[in-house]
Amino acid sequence: MDDKRPIRELIACQKPGWSLERRFYTDPEIYKLEIDQIVMRNWIFAGHESQVAESGDFKVLNVASESAIIVRGQDGKIRAFANTCRHRGSLVCLEPSGNTRKFECPYHAWVYDTEGKLIGARDMPADFNKEKFALNPVSIDVVHGLMFICFCDGPPSLDSAKRDLAEPLAMFDFENLKVAATKTYPISANWKLSVENYVECYHCAPAHSVYAKMHTLMLDANKQKRVQGHMLEKMPACGLKVISYDCADINAPPGQQGYTYSRTAMFEGYKSGSRDGEPIAPLLGNLSDYDGGGSDISIGPVSFFLAYSDHVVGYVFTPVDQTHCQCQTYWMVRSDAVEGKDYDCKELMWLWDTTLYADEEIIVNNWKGVQSRYYKPGPLSGMEKSEARFISWVLHELRRAPSITS
Repeated sequence: MDDKRPIRELIACQKPGWSLERRFYTDPEIYKLEIDQIVMRNWIFAGHESQVAESGDFKVLNVASESAIIVRGQDGKIRAFANTCRHRGSLVCLEPSGNTRKFECPYHAWVYDTEGKLIGARDMPADFNKEKFALNPVSIDVVHGLMFICFCDGPPSLDSAKRDLAEPLAMFDFENLKVAATKTYPISANWKLSVENYVECYHCAPAHSVYAKMHTLMLDANKQKRVQGHMLEKMPACGLKVISYDCADINAPPGQQGYTYSRTAMFEGYKSGSRDGEPIAPLLGNLSDYDGGGSDISIGPVSFFLAYSDHVVGYVFTPVDQTHCQCQTYWMVRSDAVEGKDYDCKELMWLWDTTLYADEEIIVNNWKGVQSRYYKPGPLSGMEKSEARFISWVLHELRRAPSITS
C-alpha cells in the first residue's frame, strides 16, 4: 500500500545514512517542491564563456519547464533572459546556439535586441510602451570562465567558490579553456537518482570496468590512501599543488553556494582519461608534465567537473520532468588547441561517452526498482558518504518549503 503520510512526517522519519523512501522519487508533489526549493534556487552550469565569445553569440539552456537565452550583447556583456516572449509567452529562441543581432519571436514577430530590450512590436496601441516589455532577466554569473545561471532573483552567493577555487582552477587555466565537444544523455529516471549515482563510486568497480581500471576512486578510502604516493611525488614538479575544499551541500558556508575541490591519483601508468592512458590533448595552463591524477570539482548541487592534466570534462544533471532527466556533458581543452592536430574529438570523448552510457543503464534500472511496491530503503556504505550528504541536504531544503513549515 502506498505511504500516505504527510510530506513533513515523511521527511522527519527519514533515517540518516539510508537511501530515500520511495515517495521521494515518485510523488508529484515532492517533485514540485524540489523544483521550487532546489533546482530553481541554485546555480546551474551553463557552459564556458568561450561559447559566447563574440557580440551576438548566444546559447539556450533548458531546465525542467524553464528555458534561458545566454547572450553576449553588443556592449560585450554576457546576460541571460527567460526564453519567453512578453506578448503571449511563446518561446522566442528556437535554435540551441548561434549568432544574431536580434531575437524575433516566431509567433507574432515581437523583436528583442541582444540586451533584451523590445525593439519591435507590430500594431500595438498608441500608448504601448516598449520599455516595459523587455525580456525578463535570469541571474547569471561567471566563475573563472564557467557560466552559471539561476532561475531565481536571490540566488546563493558564489563569492566563497570564486575565492577558494581561484588557485586550483588557475592551475588548469579554466578561464582560457574552450569547449571541444558537447553531448546530452537523456535518462529515463527521476533526477535525484542521476546525482546520487554521480557522487558515489561504490558502483564503479562492478558497473564501470573501463573507468575502474584507471581511477583509484573505485577503491575504499583506506585503499585509496595507499596508492596516492606516485601522484603526490610528481605534483610539485608538474606545477600542481595539493588543495582540498569540501564545502558542498550541507557543508556550504551560510548563504553561499556549495563547492568542492580535490585531486586523486589514477593508477600508475595512466596519465589521462584516455583509451590507453596516454595524453590526448596539450597540457593545460602552465602545467609542465603529467602527475597521473584527476581533480574532482563541484559548484552547486548538479554541476560537476573532472580536470585531467590535458582536458576537463563537465557534467550537468538536470530534470526534464518528474520521470526524466538529462546529463549535459562538455569536453574542454586549452583555447589554442587545434582539432585534428592537437586532439581528436572521438578519442577525447571516448572514456566518458562509454561511462555515461553505462551510467544511464544503471540509473534507469535503479529507477525501475525504486518504483516497485517491494522497494524499501537500505543503509548506505562508507563509499556513499557524498550521497548521504546530498540526501540530507535535499531534505533540509525541502523542510524550508512554506507548505512544509506552515
